[in-house]
Amino acid sequence: MATIQQFDFSVDLLRAVLWQYQDATGLQSVLASKSAWYMTHQTEFWANWRRDVFDLTTANDFGCAVWGIILGLPLSLGQPGTGDRPNWGFGPGNLNFGNGTFGRNSAGVSSLPVEQKRILLRLRYFQLVSDGSVPHTNFALQSVLGQGYVIDNLDMTITYVFQTALDSRLLQAISTYDLLPRPAGVEYNIIYLSDPVWGFGPDNLNFENAPFGA
Repeated sequence: MATIQQFDFSVDLLRAVLWQYQDATGLQSVLASKSAWYMTHQTEFWANWRRDVFDLTTANDFGCAVWGIILGLPLSLGQPGTGDRPNWGFGPGNLNFGNGTFGRNSAGVSSLPVEQKRILLRLRYFQLVSDGSVPHTNFALQSVLGQGYVIDNLDMTITYVFQTALDSRLLQAISTYDLLPRPAGVEYNIIYLSDPVWGFGPDNLNFENAPFGA
């Protein structure tokens, strides 16, 4: 995907004029105007199509939807409801502050931002073409996520190592659709090298910007 073939989208209609019409000034003027229109709009259309649809690094929502169909990948996440369980919150009297769960009252579908859709689609592409080797998997992680590498534990398990934590929704989608490249039948786990933990430390350390963890 990093070496997409370059295309020449230009159209020069004057190349189609036969030699016997070279002195027909009226015809030449009409064709010149039409050629100029095509040069602008033809080039612009295909350049935009390449940016918005063809190239997975820049595709917009429509382009991602097209690629989602081609690659057989849903681009949304189903979110189960908590049912009768109370939700944690800051309601009147700090309702359920100490005894509720995180979640939503009813089931629904969570959409993803276009940047995350591109990542999921590119991971799916690498998953389809990957040979499952460590070098190829590392290349995929660096190309798509910009970080990470994989360790072969030599016991039918591998470990993905990331320098920083992935976005929670992105990680959920990757896990739900099993998108990280790996050999068939191999179990995996994920670790983070630097991962601050949410807590109530001095000055409310990491209260607003870190995940839950140990």
